[in-house]
Amino acid sequence: MLMAHITIEYIIMVPILIMQILLFPLTASWLMNVWVDSRRSLALQEVASHLGSVIQQVYFTLNHETIKTGSITQKPDVPPLIENLPYIGNATLKTVLDPTLNSSKVLTIMLRLKGTRTTVTTTVLLGPNVLWRESTFTSNSPNACIIAQKFQNKTILLAFGG
Repeated sequence: MLMAHITIEYIIMVPILIMQILLFPLTASWLMNVWVDSRRSLALQEVASHLGSVIQQVYFTLNHETIKTGSITQKPDVPPLIENLPYIGNATLKTVLDPTLNSSKVLTIMLRLKGTRTTVTTTVLLGPNVLWRESTFTSNSPNACIIAQKFQNKTILLAFGG
């Protein structure tokens, strides 16, 4: 009778042990992937916010009434790599309201970490006299920068350089 109890226990416990041997590493791996993705996303979001802030500061600097014309090239203080991966970015400019109302414009910056599916966006509110030139920000480029130029008509052209 004692032998039957041990056999029943083994029949019940062996599948549970096998399931634990398979499930624990899979679950740990899944949790680590979620954690790594979250960490990368947070780091990339911080870079995007900093880039947006630099663009806004450059715009406000050139938009001052004492500056008639001029240009600025600003190298943002952002890391060239996030976890040994470069990131690329682009931006789009849209008018908040009807363009005939001379309203503010919103610059939406999108960054993508190369080799992953991690992407983030941030927005920057700028004035009505801004233009955006289609360009790409490449983080590990030695020439990665923000370029701004103010014209006689008070229009400010912004772009990524590099």
